[in-house]
Amino acid sequence: MQHTFDIFLWVMAATALVVFIALYFVEAGYGMLFNRKFGPPVPNRIGWIAMESPVFIAMTVLWLCSQRTWQAAPLTMFLIFQSHYFQRSFIFPLLIRGNGRMPAGIVVMGALFNLLNALMQGGWIFYLSPEGMYSPQWLLSPQFLTGTAVFFIGMAINLHSDYIIRHLRKPGDTRHYIPRGGMFRYVSSANYFGELTEWIGFALLTWSWSGAVFAWWTFANLAPRSASLYRRYQAEFGEEFTSLKRKNIIPFIY
Repeated sequence: MQHTFDIFLWVMAATALVVFIALYFVEAGYGMLFNRKFGPPVPNRIGWIAMESPVFIAMTVLWLCSQRTWQAAPLTMFLIFQSHYFQRSFIFPLLIRGNGRMPAGIVVMGALFNLLNALMQGGWIFYLSPEGMYSPQWLLSPQFLTGTAVFFIGMAINLHSDYIIRHLRKPGDTRHYIPRGGMFRYVSSANYFGELTEWIGFALLTWSWSGAVFAWWTFANLAPRSASLYRRYQAEFGEEFTSLKRKNIIPFIY
């Protein structure tokens, strides 16, 4: 089983590399970059729930079916992981303003990845991590304490950035605006920076290859998209945007 899981992680890591390269040539057509070539449009609220809830449900099933359900460290990791996906699956969609749509193809691809990610994270934490690795003492380890702090800092950045984006428009307004404030002072995709920070933190607090592969996947997916959004802002706002001297997704670096 461990050998099969290791192959699975290598395949996922290699696939992320392909996605990383491909997304610099083909923009993922949702949000500001909406494109009908990715399938018929569905309402944003329905699309987000359908795309994000599978990982929440699958992770819950893996947790409940394991023999580590009530062990302190695996349970804590489960709750940390699910705190993100509960918000993303069931709260974030209800906060969406307007009547925007997203392509069904993006929803299907996102849901598929999320299911595979549940297998990566839940498979490792609840089934394949060495017996005793995640003992109660793990909750006091430097890896867990540092990773948890990083995770929740990232979540705070992500939620605050989403709040800024959500309040850029007044009801009925369809124009685009440059987001300002918070981490948008440094990057054009502060919400993505927050999410990337979260999953780097999760990789640290689990100290696992499965967590590292997910952090790599997050970067591979969001870094090219942040570059595409930067170009869109640049084309739409010109010097008003470029004079802000922001990076794409990582402050002062990229």
